[in-house]
Amino acid sequence: MTTDIATARITYDKFYIGGSWVRPSTDRLITPIDASTEEPLGQVPEGACADIDAAVTAARATFDDPSGWASWDPARRAEVMERLATAIDKRAEEFVNRVSAQNGIPVAVAQQLEIGYPTAVLRFYAGLAREFSQIETRAGLFGGLIDVRKKPAGVVAAIAPWNFPQALSMFKIAPAMAAGCTLVVKPSPETVLDAYLLAEAIDEAQVPAGVINVVPAGREVGAYLVSHPGVDKVAFTGSTATGRSIAETCGRLLRPVTLELGGKSAAILLDDVDLDLTKIGEGLFASTLLNNGQTCFIGTRVLAPQSRYSEVVDAFTAFVAGLQVGNAHDPATQIGPMATDAQRQRVESFIATGLAEGARMTTGGRRPAGRDKGWFVEPTVFADVDNRAAIAREEIFGPVLTLIAYDDIDDAVRIANDSDYGLGGTVWTEDPDRGLAVASRIQTGTIGVNRYIPDPAAPFGGVKASGLGRELGPEGLAAYLQTQTIYR
Repeated sequence: MTTDIATARITYDKFYIGGSWVRPSTDRLITPIDASTEEPLGQVPEGACADIDAAVTAARATFDDPSGWASWDPARRAEVMERLATAIDKRAEEFVNRVSAQNGIPVAVAQQLEIGYPTAVLRFYAGLAREFSQIETRAGLFGGLIDVRKKPAGVVAAIAPWNFPQALSMFKIAPAMAAGCTLVVKPSPETVLDAYLLAEAIDEAQVPAGVINVVPAGREVGAYLVSHPGVDKVAFTGSTATGRSIAETCGRLLRPVTLELGGKSAAILLDDVDLDLTKIGEGLFASTLLNNGQTCFIGTRVLAPQSRYSEVVDAFTAFVAGLQVGNAHDPATQIGPMATDAQRQRVESFIATGLAEGARMTTGGRRPAGRDKGWFVEPTVFADVDNRAAIAREEIFGPVLTLIAYDDIDDAVRIANDSDYGLGGTVWTEDPDRGLAVASRIQTGTIGVNRYIPDPAAPFGGVKASGLGRELGPEGLAAYLQTQTIYR
């Protein structure tokens, strides 16, 4: 790595493969851009198919070694995982700076979810590894004994998105390591500098060579990795469209796959909800506008009772209009820029569609005044939205909320479930038991009552177009294991 002091640009010229820094196979480059200033942040090599071949070969050799990583006692693997968590913690400030610069996540959010959260996940799975029982012996129904063995799935292709690059990478890395798998990690080309910082931490922690290999690359090379004959399992977080393509490939190859995809979740306000934002504002923000709206699980469809609809519209309009929009590096910023110019254009196109469909925009909808640089969009609220409208059906992935009225609880449940997606959601009420009863009726993989944050101890994932399988929790570890039965 080199750093240009005059421009503060960070440059790498190698990949981390097989426990070493190796030269790329081509001279293609990725130039990450600061989402708040539109200034180049540095350059790194862009992976090609030959680099994926080298990474898979390294992961395969380590996995297949009879005395290698897969054969280690799980408690021994846990020690390595804890060393890696410590090495990541040492780089906490730099991780936050790099991620916030690349994708626009406000530093106050990045400090919680891009450092504290990934290492919590890593340490959680290290704890599970220490408790892990590889063999269960049962009495056979027809006599004899049966050993049910849990074995690592093999070489994992782990493909992470740009919105929470470190957290969502660790959703894959940590359980795979605990299980005894080896990985080829492909970061998004929008967020590569933090991936190199992770590689440095892996190197410092003395993770055995070939256990984790990091190759930043684009979609075509990612598709090559998914179909690579040396890969045993795929774990992907990203768009539903890309997830469908990956599922088709894995289905043809009969290759296990975990897919965490898009969402259009509902935040259901019951008729007894307390709209005092001094009480619920922080939780409401985290569950509807987290990371500038660039979060798959947030409840961007806000369902409000007809009896209090005007009150809800006024409360959300004031709440969203008062949010601090600014440079992602400013600790006071609540809403930063979109990650890319293309993403801003996508958000703006949906705002135009909402207006064309007849929804009433109560705040936002423009580029902030006085910000000539950076991919900013004002946080936006649409009222009088029909659940059949495009802005209520499609994932916008930006700071745009749609307020939809409902008649009674059954109507609220019907509207919430009338979606192609099912990833997250919330219910807001003064009666937790009532909220729990409503939450249990929603067709979604995860949901919260008066709060929402994925917990490392609980399975996370979606239904319908929101994905296949689960990450986090003991269920996340199971996804990286194969079951073998031995009769004796």
